[in-house]
Order: sequence, then C-alpha cells, then structure tokens
Amino acid sequence: MPRSPRSSPPFAGRRIRVALVGAGAVGRGSHLPALARLAREGETEIVAAVDIDEGAVEALCAGSGIPHAYTDFDRMLAEQRPDLVSVCTPPTLHRAQTVAALRAGAWVWCEKPPVPSLADFDAIEAEEGDACGPYAAIVFQHRFGSGSRHVRGLLAEGALGRPLVAHCQTTWYRDTAYYAVPWRGRWHTGGGGPAMGHGIHQMDLLLDLLGPWTEVRAMAGRLVHDVETEDVSTALVRFVSGALATVVNSVLSPDEVSRIRVDCERATVELTHLYGHANDDWRITPAPGVPAERTAQWRDFGPDVPSSHLAQLRELVASMRAGERPRSSGADGRTSLELITALYKSAFTDTTVRAGGIGPGDPFYTALHGGAPGWAPVAAEEVPA
Repeated sequence: MPRSPRSSPPFAGRRIRVALVGAGAVGRGSHLPALARLAREGETEIVAAVDIDEGAVEALCAGSGIPHAYTDFDRMLAEQRPDLVSVCTPPTLHRAQTVAALRAGAWVWCEKPPVPSLADFDAIEAEEGDACGPYAAIVFQHRFGSGSRHVRGLLAEGALGRPLVAHCQTTWYRDTAYYAVPWRGRWHTGGGGPAMGHGIHQMDLLLDLLGPWTEVRAMAGRLVHDVETEDVSTALVRFVSGALATVVNSVLSPDEVSRIRVDCERATVELTHLYGHANDDWRITPAPGVPAERTAQWRDFGPDVPSSHLAQLRELVASMRAGERPRSSGADGRTSLELITALYKSAFTDTTVRAGGIGPGDPFYTALHGGAPGWAPVAAEEVPA
C-alpha cells in the first residue's frame, strides 16, 4: 500500500482520526480511556477498532460508541485511513502492523514490549517518514507526567550535581497460574522475560533521566517458573556521565515495588511506586549543607500530573499537530530495547557488552536469546522422546 501524502500543517483544524488495534485488556483499560478523554476534549475521533475476535471487537465498539468494527487490519487501513493507529496486540504482531500503518500514512502508538528484536525495530524505523512523519512511538508512559519531567529537568540543568550512583528495581510477583497462559514465558510470543516484559518501564525511565549508557554486565536465572525466558535478572550499568547503576528485574518478589534511586553530589532522588507514579511518590533528600530554600525549590513539583497513557498521548498528539518526531520514537525509543538486548547478551554469554556493539550479524540482533545454549527455544525434533 503506497504511503499517503500529508498536507502542511498536519491535521490543522480537525480531529485526529484514531484506530484501536487489539480489544484485550490493555486496549480496553489503558488506550481506550486515554483516546476517549481526548475525544471529549475535541482532539481525537476514534473511528474504528480491530481484533481477530469478531465478538470481542463488536462488543468493544458497541459499548464505546466506535462506529466501525473490523477483523481485517489491512481492510481497516484502506477503508478508514486513520491518522493514528494505537497498537495493543502481542509483540510478535507489532512489526507487521506498525509497518503497514506507516505505509498507509498513519502515525503509530505501540504498546511495550515494542518488538522482539533490534532488527525488527530498525525495520520499523526505516519505514518512518522524513521531516513531518509519520512516526512510530512506543508506550513508555512512566517518562511522562509532572514528576519525571521535574526530576529530568533538575538533572539536566545540573541543579543536583553530577549523578553518581543509581538503582533501578522492578521486583514483582507472578505465580504459576500467570504462566499457565500458553504465550507467556516464551521468547516468540512473550518477547522476553521480566527484563523485557516488566522491567522495561523502569529501565526506560532510568535512561530518560540519566542519558546514554556505555556498558552493561548482567546475570539471569530461571529459578522458579517452567519457562523459556528468565524469571529474574540483575545488571550493572555504566553511563556516559560516569554514573554506575544496578538493575534488578524479578517476578519472584512477594513484596512488589518499582523503584528508581539516583544519588547525586547534592541530593538523592528516589521514586517508589508500583504501576504508576504521582508527585507524592518522589522524594528528594539534600546532602548536608544544602540551603533549606534550595531544597524547597527542588521539592516544588508544581501541579500533579500522574504518569499515564493519557499524559503520553497528549504529548504525542501535540507532536503530530506540530509535525515533529515524538519522544519514545526512533533513536529515543530504541535505547531501552538496546539496553535490554545487551543485558540478555551479557547474561547469556558471560561477557561485558558495550553500547552500539549489537548489530547485523550478531545473533542477539535478531533474537533476544541469541541462540544461547540453555536459553534458546528447543526445536521439537531436539526434545527427547
């Protein structure tokens, strides 16, 4: 399908036409409410929904006032010509659906995990538009909202001094019933273990706060669950700034928490939450000798805008109207997937992996398991009778 031309300025004087792809929990519970909120504000118009389950998509449309239900994604693109496609399907479908949408002239907002490999991500980026889009952005909603914006600004301007030591923790709990769902815990269908499927949000936020990394050294284990992927991993990460970080991703932890801590020369910044954060979830502790009035300025986060799909969608729509590349797309969206890929390669090969070191020809470029013995899926003929 040829890419449709766009006028300039983009989408001037009209609502942005959106199609929702995937009628499952994340589509219904996260994307649809955000899209509907902006529709009430006059920004968007949800014109269609798509799912292979005809009953599910028809029920979604009937209950949400969406005019067109489809089971055929390509047909929807041709008939409805949406401006934005919100992708809420399993990771194995993300590349094909995103590329099809981009070729049809639509921008894309794709749930995490973005795609199963760097090769897939690069193939998507190659299909993006030039100066004014269309572009494909990944859902990294923890970057957005007043708390992360405020702390990112403090770090960027050097108000807290140099970042020195950091900790990034996603320690959640998933029982055997969770992994009884056939697609979970499998490389091809799940996209990875807790590093990819759970901890990606906190790692992305850490990178958004601290900037580029230079090397990673990791370990992974399969300690409890009968899965192909890991169920726990740890890593040491060095940043361009010189800061050192520890990263822990687990689905074995009954006391669930998501946490980021950054120790700087003049203060410690800590975020503690579970699935989303507000201003009150951030804490700034000054070093001895920092004036009280300066600490008060640091602790003034302004009006509370919690991290959410809505917060990211607002910024994405603004980028669309401006014809600008949105955050969490292109190189900015790739950085988290590159770190996760390097984490897996380091853990499975017992080596230190450096940024930029995984490209075409490297087995980890096309699959997160990299074909590593004991981690790569076992072909049916290799399974003992």
